[in-house]
Amino acid sequence: MVSDVHGNVRDLAVAGAGADALICLGDLVLFLDYADHSRGIFPDLFGAENASRIVALRTARRFEEARELGARLWAGVGADRATVIEKAVRKQYAELFAALPTPTYATYGNVDMPTLWPEYAGPGTRVLDGERVEIGGRTFGFVGGGLRTQMRTPYEISDEEYAAKIEAVGEVDVLCTHIPPEVPELVYDTVARRFERGSRALLDAIRRTRPRYALFGHVHQPLARRMRIGGTECVNVGHFAGSGQPWVLEW
Repeated sequence: MVSDVHGNVRDLAVAGAGADALICLGDLVLFLDYADHSRGIFPDLFGAENASRIVALRTARRFEEARELGARLWAGVGADRATVIEKAVRKQYAELFAALPTPTYATYGNVDMPTLWPEYAGPGTRVLDGERVEIGGRTFGFVGGGLRTQMRTPYEISDEEYAAKIEAVGEVDVLCTHIPPEVPELVYDTVARRFERGSRALLDAIRRTRPRYALFGHVHQPLARRMRIGGTECVNVGHFAGSGQPWVLEW
């Protein structure tokens, strides 16, 4: 199981070795690497120095200044922003989806572009969002995307829409989401020094339906990588871009 792949094609190609299936919890795209400011779509377009400036502003929660800097940089591109980004994302998706083994079960992250996935997901990859599926005799539920933030990433949705997808999944053995439940220890990123958005609806569902596991990603360096909520083992399955190591679920 992997999450937050962010362009790590090399390790993704072997992540499912020896497993019955690979589960991917989203964020395939690498727009900006907060650890290495030379990697990603943004520095490819504007250079590592500007990437470092954007990272510094966002880390300081100076989001308006970060948006103003981004707007000035994009104004000098001389092409439609959406077109430029889509072209770069398509290039990454072509490489990443080709690396996925059969079978793969996947859902979207907040930086993904769901409208493009049908073009790249092959017959061995099943995409699920607000849906459930049986894998190895166990019921898995999948909910992708993130909640709205000042970062304004591509697949952010309202709390109400997210809660509806959680409700649609219902009772499962393993609840797989991109974002964590809204628990301070699970949503705080110790390197970015900020609380990411977790879901209250997800937390309520865990308490109500008591899945055996609740698995997620999104927070790259969490204060706590796992904890129990009632009878449910909640696990951040890792920042795969940085570790290159899948998390293994065994019954």
